[in-house]
Amino acid sequence: MVGALMLGGCSTQQVTSNSSPTSTVVETSTTATTEATSVSETTSDSVPGIKDLPRLEGKATVVMTVKGSPITIGVDGTNAPITAGNFVDLVQKGVYDGLVFHRVVREPQPFVAQGGDPQSKDPKVPVNRLGTGGYIDPKTGNERYVPLEIKPKGEANPIYSKTFEAAGVTKLPELQHKQGAVAMARSQQPDSASSQFYFALADLGFLDGNYAVFGYVTQGFDVVNKIQQGDRIDSAKVTQGAENLKTPR
Repeated sequence: MVGALMLGGCSTQQVTSNSSPTSTVVETSTTATTEATSVSETTSDSVPGIKDLPRLEGKATVVMTVKGSPITIGVDGTNAPITAGNFVDLVQKGVYDGLVFHRVVREPQPFVAQGGDPQSKDPKVPVNRLGTGGYIDPKTGNERYVPLEIKPKGEANPIYSKTFEAAGVTKLPELQHKQGAVAMARSQQPDSASSQFYFALADLGFLDGNYAVFGYVTQGFDVVNKIQQGDRIDSAKVTQGAENLKTPR
């Protein structure tokens, strides 16, 4: 798994530790279907293994502390139940405690601060490997992946496993890449997100419909703005809404 944010759209940047920041953008499918068909055919019932993933039914609040300063994240399980559930579950498990922000891109313009690779907890892991790891579920010994999950504005349900372009969706998402958005990093395959996430350091509308936003920084964006590559997450705690997390038995 290449746990990286691979950008489609108009940017030529990729956030990945093992490729150049000016690498070729990801190509997405141009075989569009009608919007109504794409939404109905990619609901959660059609995604293999989705019932085995945590789900957040409602909202939650996570406080992430970096270099002693808190960042408050409002996590939105109403519009991104699987993506939000995965994040809150990993926070509850302590997965993010001690992990590094392995990629921070501010030049030529503010872009993202990306972290969440479990390999980064070990200082002996080579820097060039950071950005390639995900959460290994101890129950299965396998990496946990979550499907790409993006809800079109005004729709009852998200679509899964497809970018909006591939699905022929022309609406904006409910959760957009505004400054302070928190979203899942992934490789070129839509369903390859695991534990890596990123903070949007600016409005990044060209990522909308391609990457799954699951929440927003509600307090402490000044702390996010000071994150440097190599900074560690001191801790991440669920402070509200833990009861909304539903985990499979």
